[in-house]
Amino acid sequence: MPTQLFEPRKEVRTAPGKTTKPSLGVLRRLERLLDTTAELYRTACRLILGFVMLAHGSQKMFGWFGGSGFSGTVQGFREHLGIPTAMAVLVILAEFLGSLGLIFGLLGRVGAGCVIAVMLGAIFLVHAPNGFFMNWSGKAPGEGFEYHLLAIGLALPVLIKGSGALSVDLALVRRLRKDRTNAA
Repeated sequence: MPTQLFEPRKEVRTAPGKTTKPSLGVLRRLERLLDTTAELYRTACRLILGFVMLAHGSQKMFGWFGGSGFSGTVQGFREHLGIPTAMAVLVILAEFLGSLGLIFGLLGRVGAGCVIAVMLGAIFLVHAPNGFFMNWSGKAPGEGFEYHLLAIGLALPVLIKGSGALSVDLALVRRLRKDRTNAA
């Protein structure tokens, strides 16, 4: 049995000049995920939220800007919040990679969904007991959830309508539609 790893692969050949193409269903789903128009307000939402979340994600991922870094964040989530390691890793990746997706407008809906999921988790697991307002005076036991609602508010237009102008998503959608038009 182990020798099968070293045996040459059998090649599947197609007729000359023919290439295998992804199914139409997959292309339509991808186009729907990437679909957007060149509206600047969504670009502004995407970029503002992306850069704010990148700073927070970098704290968790690399320890930049006074953060704990990856292992420190995972340990803190486990010890102080009771979040399992796998979930803590997913939160860090969602926040960091989601912010990069928003900045570049690459899979912007996915990035916005990641940010919304992280913000909802932060509200329900940590900040809801502290009330709505942030702790400006330092007298409250912790921070409220107003910041998290603002982040969700910036993410919703991108989640619903796509990445907007100046995005990789827009360029890819235009390319998919052009290819489909040329093929027809």
